[in-house]
Amino acid sequence: MTAPISRFPVPDSIEDLPVDIRDAILAVQEKAGFVPNVFLMLAHRPDEFRAFFAYHDALMERESDTLTKAEKEMIVVATSARNRCLYCVVAHGALVRIYGKDPLLADQVAVNHRTAPISERHRVMLDFALYCGLEVGELTDDWEARLTEAGFTREDIWDIGAIAAFFALSNRLVTLTATPPNEEFYLMGRVPREQ
Repeated sequence: MTAPISRFPVPDSIEDLPVDIRDAILAVQEKAGFVPNVFLMLAHRPDEFRAFFAYHDALMERESDTLTKAEKEMIVVATSARNRCLYCVVAHGALVRIYGKDPLLADQVAVNHRTAPISERHRVMLDFALYCGLEVGELTDDWEARLTEAGFTREDIWDIGAIAAFFALSNRLVTLTATPPNEEFYLMGRVPREQ
């Protein structure tokens, strides 16, 4: 018996979806080897699916001034852990492991980035991300000075805050719908991928 992936309806078949959404799901399935549950959950509302993934890709796929893919994913993991979002911690933790080439880092960041073996740059980045995602998030002169001293540009600062804000939305949607992480995410970046 398979656990449901949403408290809301999901498509019986991806063939029932609009062509652009079906193509997006098939593309991620081709790349990952499975369909992440969040894609099926969000397919419940096609217009919101499109808007969600357009903004996701605008933030996470764009070339930042200095932020790496691993750093962006660390922001997602740290803020999602504080928002108690298992799906995002597990799914994006897999990406931290893969992009950072470190099978331990995601778990350490999720539990407590302040005790994790990370650089001061990463500590300041995650402090600010949590401030943006869980508190006021105002860019004060003090925050700007700390972030600039750590090597971040103003565009990086926008990215850090926007990623924290966007994934707060994602965390809440996944929690609302009770969408579990796919089992495949748990082992990604921990064990070699089968060819």
